Amino acid sequence: MDEEEKASYRKAGDIAKDVREWSRGLVKPDAKVFDVAGQIESRIKESGGEMAFPVNICINDITAHYTPRAGDETKIRERDVVTIDLGVHINGCIADTAYTMDLSGDYGGMLRANEEALSSVIESIKPGISTGDLGEVVQSTLEDAGYKPIENLTGHEVKQYNLHAGISIPNVPVSYEKEIEEGMVLAIEPFATDGAGRVIESKQAEIFSLEELRPVRMRDARIMLNEIEKTRKALPFAARWFSKKISPLRLNILLRDLTSQGILHKYPILHEKEGGVVSQFEHTLIVTEDGCEVTT
Repeated sequence: MDEEEKASYRKAGDIAKDVREWSRGLVKPDAKVFDVAGQIESRIKESGGEMAFPVNICINDITAHYTPRAGDETKIRERDVVTIDLGVHINGCIADTAYTMDLSGDYGGMLRANEEALSSVIESIKPGISTGDLGEVVQSTLEDAGYKPIENLTGHEVKQYNLHAGISIPNVPVSYEKEIEEGMVLAIEPFATDGAGRVIESKQAEIFSLEELRPVRMRDARIMLNEIEKTRKALPFAARWFSKKISPLRLNILLRDLTSQGILHKYPILHEKEGGVVSQFEHTLIVTEDGCEVTT
């Protein structure tokens, strides 16, 4: 990694950190998730960054990939447990960070254990350590506190314009171990739950990414794909970002058809298998010679 690229990762991290802390004031009862997401995304742009992915706002058992649809009337309620997952990129260099707020006051122990798991993994990271060992750190920290990790979600390596690249960082011990190497950029994101410790997919998806750019016959599809390729490359986007340019019915048809053709990839909303409440804390870091540098 050259110094210019490293500087971009650091700048993205600084913006993500500032927006993350600023956004905490938006998470309150009666706030519309559509408004919260829009304000966070606007703040990222005003701060000089670009969205690495649509803001995710996951409430209670919803674990990942929930971004508001156009016209979404969902509101945060008084006793919700709310996770904000946001990403910033500078020249394709990504910072991915997340936090959970407990408006009920009932899940403080789970959130503290989740934050401890994240801190423990960060302290353990250095070149040569295996991903399985990192998964063991997450699992043991959470289980010692009486909670479960989400075993079928992982952290991930990031590369330029590639949010999920290379190796995965599990939240449980695994057999497919890989070694951490100096220069890797990793998003570490343990999830904690009082449920089963697994997620399942719903049928709904509001987040997509470009899988393979191929010729299409429909003019509006060509225009949309060209814009995606130009502005997003392989980074995820929200369906609502196109809602002012394409009618909702037509947009749904385009997204469905392009996904079925393998041109777009969809990210279904994920729920905890038994309806358990889920928390998430996440940082992005650069692996150094003897440890790591947290950018967020």
